[in-house]
Amino acid sequence: MIRVLNLKDIIKYLVKLTIILIIIVSLTRYFSTAKKEINNQIKLNLELSTIREGIIKNVLNFSIPDVKNIGKSKMDESFIEIILNTEFAMSQNIKPKANIELAQNNSINEVEEEIQEAKTDVTTEVIPDNTVSNRFTDSYGSVQIRNESDKELTEEILRPDIQLNNTKDILIFHTHTCESYTSSEQYYYEPTGNFRTTDLNFTVSRVGDELQKYLNNYGYTVNHDKTYHDYPAYTGSYNRSLITVKNDLEIKPETEIVFDLHRDAIGSNSNYAPTVKIGDEYAAQIMFVIGTDGGGLTHPNWQQNLKFAVKIQEKANEMYPGLFKPIILRNSRYNQHVSKAATIIEVGATGNTLEQCLTSMKYLSKVISETIK
Repeated sequence: MIRVLNLKDIIKYLVKLTIILIIIVSLTRYFSTAKKEINNQIKLNLELSTIREGIIKNVLNFSIPDVKNIGKSKMDESFIEIILNTEFAMSQNIKPKANIELAQNNSINEVEEEIQEAKTDVTTEVIPDNTVSNRFTDSYGSVQIRNESDKELTEEILRPDIQLNNTKDILIFHTHTCESYTSSEQYYYEPTGNFRTTDLNFTVSRVGDELQKYLNNYGYTVNHDKTYHDYPAYTGSYNRSLITVKNDLEIKPETEIVFDLHRDAIGSNSNYAPTVKIGDEYAAQIMFVIGTDGGGLTHPNWQQNLKFAVKIQEKANEMYPGLFKPIILRNSRYNQHVSKAATIIEVGATGNTLEQCLTSMKYLSKVISETIK
Protein backbone atom coordinates (compact mmCIF):
# COMPACT_ATOMS: atom_id res chain seq x y z
CA MET A 1 0.00 0.00 0.00
CA ILE A 2 1.42 3.36 -0.97
CA ARG A 3 1.43 6.02 1.76
CA VAL A 4 0.84 9.51 0.50
CA LEU A 5 2.83 12.25 2.26
CA ASN A 6 0.95 15.49 2.55
CA LEU A 7 2.51 18.93 2.58
CA LYS A 8 2.08 19.33 6.34
CA ASP A 9 4.23 16.27 7.07
CA ILE A 10 6.98 17.47 4.76
CA ILE A 11 7.13 20.86 6.46
CA LYS A 12 7.37 19.24 9.92
CA TYR A 13 10.24 17.03 8.72
CA LEU A 14 12.15 19.98 7.24
CA VAL A 15 11.72 22.02 10.42
CA LYS A 16 13.13 19.18 12.59
CA LEU A 17 16.04 18.71 10.19
CA THR A 18 16.81 22.43 10.22
CA ILE A 19 16.78 22.55 14.03
CA ILE A 20 19.16 19.59 14.21
CA LEU A 21 21.53 21.23 11.71
CA ILE A 22 21.48 24.51 13.65
CA ILE A 23 22.33 22.69 16.90
CA ILE A 24 25.19 20.80 15.24
CA VAL A 25 26.65 23.97 13.70
CA SER A 26 26.34 25.88 17.01
CA LEU A 27 28.05 23.14 19.01
CA THR A 28 30.85 22.92 16.45
CA ARG A 29 31.44 26.67 16.61
CA TYR A 30 31.28 26.67 20.43
CA PHE A 31 33.87 23.95 20.87
CA SER A 32 36.10 25.47 18.20
CA THR A 33 35.99 28.88 19.92
CA ALA A 34 36.57 27.32 23.37
CA LYS A 35 39.59 25.41 22.10
CA LYS A 36 41.02 28.57 20.56
CA GLU A 37 40.47 30.53 23.79
CA ILE A 38 42.15 27.79 25.84
CA ASN A 39 45.15 27.80 23.50
CA ASN A 40 45.33 31.59 23.64
CA GLN A 41 45.14 31.51 27.46
CA ILE A 42 47.93 28.93 27.65
CA LYS A 43 50.06 31.05 25.33
CA LEU A 44 49.29 34.19 27.37
CA ASN A 45 50.17 32.44 30.63
CA LEU A 46 53.49 31.32 29.20
CA GLU A 47 54.26 34.84 28.00
CA LEU A 48 53.29 36.36 31.36
CA SER A 49 55.41 33.77 33.17
CA THR A 50 58.42 34.67 31.02
CA ILE A 51 57.83 38.39 31.57
CA ARG A 52 57.44 37.94 35.32
CA GLU A 53 60.64 35.89 35.54
CA GLY A 54 62.52 38.50 33.54
CA ILE A 55 61.24 41.35 35.73
CA ILE A 56 62.11 39.53 38.95
CA LYS A 57 65.59 38.63 37.68
CA ASN A 58 66.17 42.28 36.75
CA VAL A 59 64.98 43.37 40.19
CA LEU A 60 67.35 40.84 41.81
CA ASN A 61 70.22 41.97 39.63
CA PHE A 62 69.61 45.57 40.71
CA SER A 63 68.98 44.78 44.37
CA ILE A 64 71.73 42.20 44.86
CA PRO A 65 75.06 43.51 43.57
CA ASP A 66 76.74 40.14 43.01
CA VAL A 67 73.79 38.07 41.77
CA LYS A 68 75.48 37.80 38.35
CA ASN A 69 78.02 35.46 39.88
CA ILE A 70 75.30 32.81 40.18
CA GLY A 71 75.56 30.55 37.14
CA LYS A 72 72.66 30.35 34.70
CA SER A 73 71.87 26.73 35.47
CA LYS A 74 72.10 27.48 39.17
CA MET A 75 69.75 30.42 38.77
CA ASP A 76 67.25 28.31 36.81
CA GLU A 77 67.29 25.51 39.38
CA SER A 78 66.90 27.64 42.49
CA PHE A 79 65.22 30.80 41.19
CA ILE A 80 61.95 30.34 43.10
CA GLU A 81 63.88 29.30 46.21
CA ILE A 82 65.92 32.52 46.01
CA ILE A 83 62.75 34.61 45.84
CA LEU A 84 61.11 32.73 48.71
CA ASN A 85 64.24 33.07 50.80
CA THR A 86 64.44 36.83 50.32
CA GLU A 87 60.98 38.34 49.84
CA PHE A 88 58.88 36.00 51.96
CA ALA A 89 61.26 34.36 54.41
CA MET A 90 61.71 37.54 56.42
CA SER A 91 57.98 37.68 57.18
CA GLN A 92 58.33 34.37 59.03
CA ASN A 93 60.64 36.09 61.49
CA ILE A 94 58.55 39.19 62.15
CA LYS A 95 59.18 40.71 65.55
CA PRO A 96 57.14 43.35 67.38
CA LYS A 97 58.28 46.87 66.59
CA ALA A 98 59.46 47.35 70.17
CA ASN A 99 61.78 44.34 69.87
CA ILE A 100 63.23 45.61 66.59
CA GLU A 101 63.93 49.02 68.12
CA LEU A 102 65.52 47.27 71.10
CA ALA A 103 67.82 45.33 68.76
CA GLN A 104 68.80 48.56 67.02
CA ASN A 105 69.58 50.30 70.30
CA ASN A 106 71.37 47.39 71.97
CA SER A 107 73.62 46.25 69.12
CA ILE A 108 76.19 48.97 69.83
CA ASN A 109 76.37 47.81 73.46
CA GLU A 110 77.92 44.58 72.26
CA VAL A 111 81.04 46.45 71.08
CA GLU A 112 81.82 48.24 74.34
CA GLU A 113 85.13 46.49 74.85
CA GLU A 114 88.82 47.25 74.85
CA ILE A 115 90.01 48.39 71.44
CA GLN A 116 93.02 46.56 70.07
CA GLU A 117 94.48 48.64 67.27
CA ALA A 118 95.49 46.77 64.13
CA LYS A 119 99.16 45.96 63.80
CA THR A 120 100.96 46.91 60.61
CA ASP A 121 104.10 44.79 60.83
CA VAL A 122 102.37 41.50 60.05
CA THR A 123 102.37 39.06 57.15
CA THR A 124 99.22 38.26 55.21
CA GLU A 125 98.10 35.17 53.34
CA VAL A 126 94.96 34.64 51.30
CA ILE A 127 93.27 31.35 52.14
CA PRO A 128 92.68 29.48 48.84
CA ASP A 129 88.99 29.25 47.83
CA ASN A 130 87.96 28.05 44.39
CA THR A 131 84.23 28.61 44.97
CA VAL A 132 84.12 31.94 43.13
CA SER A 133 86.77 33.22 40.72
CA ASN A 134 88.32 36.60 41.55
CA ARG A 135 88.79 37.51 37.90
CA PHE A 136 89.55 41.07 36.79
CA THR A 137 89.68 43.02 33.54
CA ASP A 138 91.67 46.15 34.39
CA SER A 139 94.30 47.23 36.87
CA TYR A 140 95.94 50.32 38.27
CA GLY A 141 99.22 49.48 39.96
CA SER A 142 98.40 46.76 42.49
CA VAL A 143 94.64 47.44 42.33
CA GLN A 144 92.53 45.08 40.22
CA ILE A 145 89.14 46.02 38.75
CA ARG A 146 86.48 43.77 37.30
CA ASN A 147 84.71 46.05 34.84
CA GLU A 148 81.13 44.84 34.29
CA SER A 149 79.95 48.25 33.09
CA ASP A 150 79.87 49.69 29.58
CA LYS A 151 82.59 52.20 30.52
CA GLU A 152 86.07 52.09 29.06
CA LEU A 153 88.56 52.59 31.88
CA THR A 154 91.59 54.78 31.27
CA GLU A 155 94.56 55.63 33.47
CA GLU A 156 93.05 59.08 34.02
CA ILE A 157 89.77 57.60 35.30
CA LEU A 158 91.56 55.18 37.63
CA ARG A 159 94.19 57.59 38.95
CA PRO A 160 93.31 58.09 42.66
CA ASP A 161 93.78 61.87 42.67
CA ILE A 162 90.52 62.58 44.48
CA GLN A 163 90.52 65.53 46.89
CA LEU A 164 88.04 65.58 49.78
CA ASN A 165 87.01 68.71 51.68
CA ASN A 166 85.82 66.79 54.73
CA THR A 167 87.58 63.63 55.87
CA LYS A 168 86.41 63.70 59.49
CA ASP A 169 82.73 62.88 59.07
CA ILE A 170 81.69 59.42 57.85
CA LEU A 171 78.23 57.96 57.20
CA ILE A 172 77.65 54.20 57.44
CA PHE A 173 74.33 52.59 56.49
CA HIS A 174 73.02 49.30 55.11
CA THR A 175 70.72 48.89 52.10
CA HIS A 176 70.38 45.21 53.08
CA THR A 177 70.36 45.56 56.85
CA CYS A 178 69.28 41.97 57.52
CA GLU A 179 72.15 40.21 55.72
CA SER A 180 73.93 37.85 58.12
CA TYR A 181 76.62 35.17 58.22
CA THR A 182 77.28 31.58 59.17
CA SER A 183 76.28 31.00 62.77
CA SER A 184 79.10 30.21 65.20
CA GLU A 185 79.50 29.22 68.85
CA GLN A 186 80.26 32.79 69.85
CA TYR A 187 77.61 34.35 67.63
CA TYR A 188 74.80 31.81 67.44
CA TYR A 189 71.46 32.77 65.91
CA GLU A 190 68.61 31.23 63.93
CA PRO A 191 68.84 32.52 60.34
CA THR A 192 65.73 33.07 58.22
CA GLY A 193 66.02 32.07 54.57
CA ASN A 194 69.44 32.56 53.02
CA PHE A 195 71.42 33.92 55.98
CA ARG A 196 69.15 36.74 57.07
CA THR A 197 67.81 37.93 60.42
CA THR A 198 66.15 41.00 61.89
CA ASP A 199 68.36 40.73 64.98
CA LEU A 200 70.96 43.41 64.33
CA ASN A 201 73.46 41.78 66.69
CA PHE A 202 74.13 39.18 63.97
CA THR A 203 73.91 41.14 60.70
CA VAL A 204 76.05 43.55 58.71
CA SER A 205 74.74 46.17 61.12
CA ARG A 206 76.89 44.59 63.83
CA VAL A 207 79.84 44.79 61.40
CA GLY A 208 79.02 48.48 60.96
CA ASP A 209 79.11 48.91 64.75
CA GLU A 210 82.63 47.48 64.76
CA LEU A 211 83.81 49.77 61.98
CA GLN A 212 82.25 52.73 63.77
CA LYS A 213 84.03 51.80 67.02
CA TYR A 214 87.46 51.70 65.41
CA LEU A 215 86.93 54.82 63.29
CA ASN A 216 85.78 56.74 66.37
CA ASN A 217 88.98 55.61 68.06
CA TYR A 218 90.98 57.18 65.21
CA GLY A 219 89.18 60.49 65.73
CA TYR A 220 86.48 60.32 63.07
CA THR A 221 82.86 61.30 63.67
CA VAL A 222 80.71 58.41 62.45
CA ASN A 223 76.96 58.39 61.92
CA HIS A 224 75.91 54.72 61.76
CA ASP A 225 72.32 54.52 60.50
CA LYS A 226 70.83 51.07 61.19
CA THR A 227 67.43 51.63 59.57
CA TYR A 228 65.87 48.49 58.07
CA HIS A 229 65.58 48.78 54.28
CA ASP A 230 65.12 45.12 53.25
CA TYR A 231 62.50 44.29 55.90
CA PRO A 232 59.72 43.26 55.68
CA ALA A 233 60.19 43.41 51.87
CA TYR A 234 63.46 42.96 49.97
CA THR A 235 62.47 44.52 46.65
CA GLY A 236 62.74 48.30 46.81
CA SER A 237 65.61 48.28 49.32
CA TYR A 238 67.66 50.79 47.34
CA ASN A 239 64.73 53.18 47.00
CA ARG A 240 64.21 53.11 50.75
CA SER A 241 67.90 53.44 51.62
CA LEU A 242 68.18 56.46 49.30
CA ILE A 243 65.57 58.25 51.40
CA THR A 244 67.54 57.41 54.55
CA VAL A 245 70.84 58.64 53.14
CA LYS A 246 69.34 61.88 51.86
CA ASN A 247 67.83 62.54 55.29
CA ASP A 248 71.18 61.85 56.99
CA LEU A 249 73.01 64.15 54.58
CA GLU A 250 70.46 66.91 55.12
CA ILE A 251 71.38 66.84 58.81
CA LYS A 252 75.12 66.91 58.03
CA PRO A 253 75.48 68.01 54.38
CA GLU A 254 79.26 68.42 54.59
CA THR A 255 79.66 64.62 54.84
CA GLU A 256 81.47 63.22 51.78
CA ILE A 257 82.49 59.69 52.84
CA VAL A 258 79.49 57.36 52.65
CA PHE A 259 79.79 53.60 53.14
CA ASP A 260 76.95 51.19 52.33
CA LEU A 261 78.04 48.00 54.14
CA HIS A 262 76.81 44.70 52.67
CA ARG A 263 77.56 41.02 52.88
CA ASP A 264 78.46 39.35 49.57
CA ALA A 265 75.10 38.49 48.04
CA ILE A 266 75.92 34.96 46.85
CA GLY A 267 73.44 33.58 49.36
CA SER A 268 73.06 30.16 47.76
CA ASN A 269 76.77 29.32 48.17
CA SER A 270 76.81 28.57 51.90
CA ASN A 271 80.40 27.31 51.69
CA TYR A 272 81.79 30.49 50.11
CA ALA A 273 83.99 32.15 52.74
CA PRO A 274 86.67 34.42 51.21
CA THR A 275 89.29 34.69 53.96
CA VAL A 276 92.69 36.25 54.50
CA LYS A 277 95.07 35.44 57.36
CA ILE A 278 96.63 38.56 58.84
CA GLY A 279 99.25 37.69 61.40
CA ASP A 280 97.54 35.08 63.59
CA GLU A 281 94.00 36.31 62.82
CA TYR A 282 91.54 35.21 60.17
CA ALA A 283 89.57 38.00 58.51
CA ALA A 284 86.84 37.97 55.88
CA GLN A 285 87.90 39.49 52.58
CA ILE A 286 86.37 42.80 51.54
CA MET A 287 85.20 44.07 48.15
CA PHE A 288 84.25 47.48 46.76
CA VAL A 289 81.27 47.64 44.38
CA ILE A 290 81.12 50.91 42.45
CA GLY A 291 78.21 52.06 40.29
CA THR A 292 78.13 54.21 37.16
CA ASP A 293 75.60 56.02 35.01
CA GLY A 294 75.64 53.12 32.55
CA GLY A 295 72.12 52.15 33.55
CA GLY A 296 70.74 55.51 32.39
CA LEU A 297 70.44 57.23 35.78
CA THR A 298 72.25 60.51 36.42
CA HIS A 299 75.48 59.90 38.30
CA PRO A 300 78.06 62.68 38.02
CA ASN A 301 80.14 61.27 40.90
CA TRP A 302 80.93 57.78 39.64
CA GLN A 303 84.52 58.53 38.58
CA GLN A 304 85.25 60.21 41.93
CA ASN A 305 83.72 57.22 43.76
CA LEU A 306 85.96 54.87 41.77
CA LYS A 307 89.05 56.98 42.46
CA PHE A 308 88.24 56.92 46.17
CA ALA A 309 87.92 53.10 46.14
CA VAL A 310 91.20 52.75 44.21
CA LYS A 311 92.94 55.05 46.68
CA ILE A 312 91.83 53.01 49.72
CA GLN A 313 92.54 49.67 48.06
CA GLU A 314 95.98 50.85 46.95
CA LYS A 315 96.85 51.54 50.60
CA ALA A 316 95.27 48.24 51.71
CA ASN A 317 97.38 46.29 49.23
CA GLU A 318 100.44 47.99 50.66
CA MET A 319 99.55 47.28 54.30
CA TYR A 320 97.55 44.01 54.14
CA PRO A 321 97.82 42.36 50.71
CA GLY A 322 94.78 40.16 50.06
CA LEU A 323 92.41 41.97 52.39
CA PHE A 324 90.52 43.24 49.34
CA LYS A 325 89.15 41.33 46.35
CA PRO A 326 89.06 43.09 42.94
CA ILE A 327 86.82 46.15 42.72
CA ILE A 328 83.61 45.53 40.77
CA LEU A 329 82.35 48.29 38.47
CA ARG A 330 78.71 48.08 37.37
CA ASN A 331 76.16 50.00 35.30
CA SER A 332 73.74 50.31 38.24
CA ARG A 333 74.01 53.49 40.31
CA TYR A 334 73.49 52.01 43.81
CA ASN A 335 72.63 55.45 45.28
CA GLN A 336 76.30 56.45 45.04
CA HIS A 337 75.40 59.69 43.27
CA VAL A 338 74.78 61.25 46.70
CA SER A 339 78.47 61.93 47.33
CA LYS A 340 81.93 62.07 45.70
CA ALA A 341 83.24 59.35 48.07
CA ALA A 342 80.30 56.93 48.23
CA THR A 343 80.88 53.19 47.90
CA ILE A 344 79.41 49.78 48.60
CA ILE A 345 81.71 47.68 50.78
CA GLU A 346 80.87 43.98 50.80
CA VAL A 347 82.29 42.34 53.91
CA GLY A 348 82.71 38.58 53.69
CA ALA A 349 80.13 36.14 52.36
CA THR A 350 77.61 33.65 53.69
CA GLY A 351 80.29 31.12 54.63
CA ASN A 352 82.22 33.58 56.78
CA THR A 353 81.52 33.92 60.49
CA LEU A 354 80.73 37.18 62.19
CA GLU A 355 84.05 36.95 64.08
CA GLN A 356 85.96 37.01 60.78
CA CYS A 357 84.00 40.03 59.56
CA LEU A 358 84.55 41.94 62.81
CA THR A 359 88.26 41.27 62.49
CA SER A 360 88.16 42.73 58.97
CA MET A 361 86.83 46.00 60.36
CA LYS A 362 89.85 46.38 62.60
CA TYR A 363 92.13 46.28 59.58
CA LEU A 364 89.82 48.22 57.27
CA SER A 365 89.59 51.09 59.76
CA LYS A 366 93.39 51.18 59.98
CA VAL A 367 93.64 51.36 56.18
CA ILE A 368 91.02 54.13 56.00
CA SER A 369 92.76 56.17 58.70
CA GLU A 370 96.11 55.84 56.91
CA THR A 371 94.54 56.75 53.55
CA ILE A 372 92.58 59.89 54.43
CA LYS A 373 94.48 61.21 57.45
